[in-house]
Amino acid sequence: MYRLAARLSLASLACLALLAGCATLTESTQQDVLVQTILDNHELPGVGCVLDNDVGKWFVTTPARVTIRKSAGALRIDCRKDGGDWAYEKVESKVNATLWGNVVLTAGAGYFVDRNTGAGFDYPSTLTVTMHKGDAGEGMPPPPAGVTVF
Repeated sequence: MYRLAARLSLASLACLALLAGCATLTESTQQDVLVQTILDNHELPGVGCVLDNDVGKWFVTTPARVTIRKSAGALRIDCRKDGGDWAYEKVESKVNATLWGNVVLTAGAGYFVDRNTGAGFDYPSTLTVTMHKGDAGEGMPPPPAGVTVF
């Protein structure tokens, strides 16, 4: 009886140690980011921006903070201002330290969970978008497949 209790306790502690590295349990799947726009090295307020990744879409008028869902995929930023100023940028997410701990402690099994939830990835906390003068159609890259253009 004593040996069974000791084994169960040891197994429970081992499970807790493995889960401690899981970013899904210790990190949020959401992140606050500050979006600001600049033109000719000066802040340009009042710009409407759409941010999207593979798990959602968010709207913001700069400068402002917005809460987005984290993802392993890139965050696309499409900004427009009356008068034709525009910007289109793509920001890649970066693996955070919690994900690496998860890979080590769970022999890689938790990586797949954290990749699907986005908890193991972060975007930069400040997104400074460089605006371009002129018509938004000039020199702008085509939208990615599956993205609705308004």
